[in-house]
Amino acid sequence: MYTTLLSLHSIFRWLVVIGVLYTLYRAYSGLFGKRSFDPADAKTRKYTVIASHIQLVLGLALYFLSPVTKYFISNFSAAVKIRDIRFYGMEHTIVMILAIILITIGSAVSKKKTGDHAKFKALAIWFTIAVILVLLMTPWPFSPFSSKPFFRF
Repeated sequence: MYTTLLSLHSIFRWLVVIGVLYTLYRAYSGLFGKRSFDPADAKTRKYTVIASHIQLVLGLALYFLSPVTKYFISNFSAAVKIRDIRFYGMEHTIVMILAIILITIGSAVSKKKTGDHAKFKALAIWFTIAVILVLLMTPWPFSPFSSKPFFRF
């Protein structure tokens, strides 16, 4: 079960990253192109939020099943001194939850705005901050924190 969740979490990482980047592309092109916020923009926003929430559920399930985080929780004072264990036990988890909160807030704020420019601006601001956090705290193969392959099967 753990390996299946890890694979799904690895795959959904790409859906979230692509979804956020595509939503940002639409937000910035709408913002600077002065176009109207159309149903495709709303769908892009909605599906990005859904993908990020699925990723959150997968990540939380992994957190409580992972031998790394079990060690982190049960040996906190020693584990925080070990870079990889601290990364998964605390840093990755906290920052990614924050990023998903920002995506959710950005979507809700954008949805409540009445003007097209305001909708695009809200998405651009909130999702830009979120994507920076996501890109920083994803364990890419080149990551200085904890490197993992692009896909884990």
